[in-house]
Amino acid sequence: MANREALRELQTRLASRLQAARTEGVPVAWLAVRTRGMGFLFPLAQAGEIFALANLQHVPYAQPWFRGVINIRGGLFGVVDLATFVVAGQAAGALPPSAPQASVVTLNSAMEVNCALQVDSLVGLRGADAFISSQGAQMGAPAYFGNRLMDASAESWQEINLRALAQTPQFLNICA
Repeated sequence: MANREALRELQTRLASRLQAARTEGVPVAWLAVRTRGMGFLFPLAQAGEIFALANLQHVPYAQPWFRGVINIRGGLFGVVDLATFVVAGQAAGALPPSAPQASVVTLNSAMEVNCALQVDSLVGLRGADAFISSQGAQMGAPAYFGNRLMDASAESWQEINLRALAQTPQFLNICA
């Protein structure tokens, strides 16, 4: 119960910061998340809502990165373990374990894809001013990789284009 209240409080703080940023003209571009030691940036226009990962129903014969389905406000959403999907060429055991109190971030409903990405922690909202350097996606990187940004504490953040991610054939094919 305390975890639900903490998540609700975080959602409220993020919503109020986003509203303040809109009214004050502060450019906020991304939702920053961490999963399995990796930092990712989701464009706010493409990200949806944040929920605690609860009542996950596993799906047999699915890819290892497809965790299952959950009911969110009466809708059925597929849950993708983002870290495992991104490093799909490696065995899932090569990654550190997932956080016990994981969250999911849904894709924006305008994309018409009932999908939620499992992440270990929500870091908060980030604007371009939070980063000291940026470089384009590396050669051979997936089509959904955007820029790689570095913050003042030398942490690396990978931008993920959620619209491009949702349209990749690998992402759409959950069959093992």
